[in-house]
Amino acid sequence: MYGSWQVIDKWAFRARSCDIGDEDIFIMSGMVVYDPKGSHKVRVFDVTYRRDQDGPWPARIYQPEGQGPFPSLLDVHGGAWTWGSYTDNERIDLSLAASGLVVAAIECCRAPKYAYPSQVTDVNYATRWLKAHARDFNADADCIGGLGTSSGGHALFLSAMRPNDPRYRTLPLPEGEDVSARLSYLLAAWPVLDPYARYLFAKENNRASLVEATNSYFLTHDAMKEGNPLLALERCEPVDLPPALIIQGTADNNVPLSALHRFIEVYRAAGGAVDIEWFPDMHHGFAYNYGAEPDRALEIMKAFVCRQLTGSEAPLCFRTGHPEFVSGRRNSPKQ
Repeated sequence: MYGSWQVIDKWAFRARSCDIGDEDIFIMSGMVVYDPKGSHKVRVFDVTYRRDQDGPWPARIYQPEGQGPFPSLLDVHGGAWTWGSYTDNERIDLSLAASGLVVAAIECCRAPKYAYPSQVTDVNYATRWLKAHARDFNADADCIGGLGTSSGGHALFLSAMRPNDPRYRTLPLPEGEDVSARLSYLLAAWPVLDPYARYLFAKENNRASLVEATNSYFLTHDAMKEGNPLLALERCEPVDLPPALIIQGTADNNVPLSALHRFIEVYRAAGGAVDIEWFPDMHHGFAYNYGAEPDRALEIMKAFVCRQLTGSEAPLCFRTGHPEFVSGRRNSPKQ
């Protein structure tokens, strides 16, 4: 069922633990530990998360070694909805996994063969799949967040904001349809949160490839406006608002920064909590590389995850089975 896996030796460091002893931690049922400064060996292997007429769709699992269970994270790659791969975010995924997160990076449908909302449907299904299979990867089903880069941030936010949208739940989960597609928190790096504004931005700046890619996925301007996290908020739609962190470079010429400013304003006005960390002179996709600013971005991501899981940036144990967030939900019908 599962593909081969390899051990990433460069992350072979001793894992940190909570202040109480390891035996005390793990003899308690349902306890999960996360330390953003932790260093775990990471197993990397591919699995099939779904199948259709086109064959198997892979997910790459980054599983920290240790007793666990670990909190987990769904990773959605970018590529202007038309290119990219589930391996694109490997540097980010490895670093997050080494801190004690199980990361599942999924392959998504791509235009022009698959149009909107195909990638959002993939994310919705993969969220439910990861919850149903969390134990297979020594993860906890109650501690699942999301990571999306570029257009993957668009799909991630849209699925998280509309987890019960019937258009996004068209893929049946064999393990049962009662599994929720809600995510506890979101990490978004250089995300496309207003695809229509991004389309106009690309046209104005003669970015023909981005114009073509956006048309290829959405097909119409109306779809760009409907499948739009920012405009959904401005329309006062009933949406979920999980806590979110946005990582953004100021020299990004792939997204209109004005749309990000507006998104943060309306997300907060709607009752959601969103942080943004600006990286001066950094370009689109800067954290794929090595260096001081990419490393700082990763540390900020880990600290944010820790705050969402424990309420603190210090390493803590927390009990699973906690209720999902409710304060950041704007009149969204309960599942």
